[in-house]
Amino acid sequence: MTRVFLQPGDLHDFVAEQFGADRRLTALDRLTGGTKKGVYRLRLDDATTAILYVWAAGENYWPPSPTVTDDPFTDACGAELFAVSHAALTAAGVRIPRLFMLDRDGRYLGADIALVEDAGALRLEALMERDPVAAAAPLSALGDTLRRMLTATGPHYGKLALIARGEASQTRRTEDIIVNRALSHLDAAAARDARLADAYHRIVAHVRDLGAAITPRATYGLVHGELGPDHVLVTPGGEPVMIDFEGLTHFDVEWDHAWLQMRFGDAYPALRPVDLDADRLALYQYAQVLSLIEGPLRIADTDFPDRDWMLGLAEWNINKALAAV
Repeated sequence: MTRVFLQPGDLHDFVAEQFGADRRLTALDRLTGGTKKGVYRLRLDDATTAILYVWAAGENYWPPSPTVTDDPFTDACGAELFAVSHAALTAAGVRIPRLFMLDRDGRYLGADIALVEDAGALRLEALMERDPVAAAAPLSALGDTLRRMLTATGPHYGKLALIARGEASQTRRTEDIIVNRALSHLDAAAARDARLADAYHRIVAHVRDLGAAITPRATYGLVHGELGPDHVLVTPGGEPVMIDFEGLTHFDVEWDHAWLQMRFGDAYPALRPVDLDADRLALYQYAQVLSLIEGPLRIADTDFPDRDWMLGLAEWNINKALAAV
């Protein structure tokens, strides 16, 4: 598809209404890294800035995929999920960008949009690489955030919007959802890669063994979904700000910590993590490896601009998946 992104002229009326007729947009920067929504930095003539999120078909690079009713990690995109997640994280004391306005009626751009605080351009990932000493305080503060999310518990798992409406399906145990999710990703990936096809039955057995070792649970914390240092901004004052949280759900906290261990690596202990269920963690770590094969291979078949990076990510995880069996 031919993608047409926002231009400054598209926002003339929006800027006048939100900031005043005497304010002028001097620059509109489309920020890279997003795959499901457009993220733009608005620069105004008084040197202030804000961030605009746009949920539109032309901003979403992902091809359609099946939605599993009780799997909270499918179809985790959209303004409704953003709004509910923003409210839940704010109530839990998690630092996220302040919300200035939300339009779900397409009044300005014919798409759902949100205007939020510009928390800066520095990602924790870049700070950890550039200055590990300076990253120590934000890492510690992020650990405090994770503990607040852990204690924001509920008796049901699922997307927060569905729980609030009483529509969250609870027919399966969370670990069973992840086993089925992992096997579904394996099916799709094995159809694209002969090495996975050859190892298919060994991988299936490994996933089922990991799932069988888990003791049931019935209390769930707040889970970001894919929380890495690229999803945390650091303000000039050193405050970590969590972003890209539309996938927020009540689920097993081991899901987040499996991702955190992978993405933070040697810096993970600086988060001062809580005690975790080792068996549950092992399943979720391997399931995420399979997810990071299927997803990148699928998006690499689209017009996503950094296809080679996605293929490299898939290859890295193919090797990890095969090494485990």
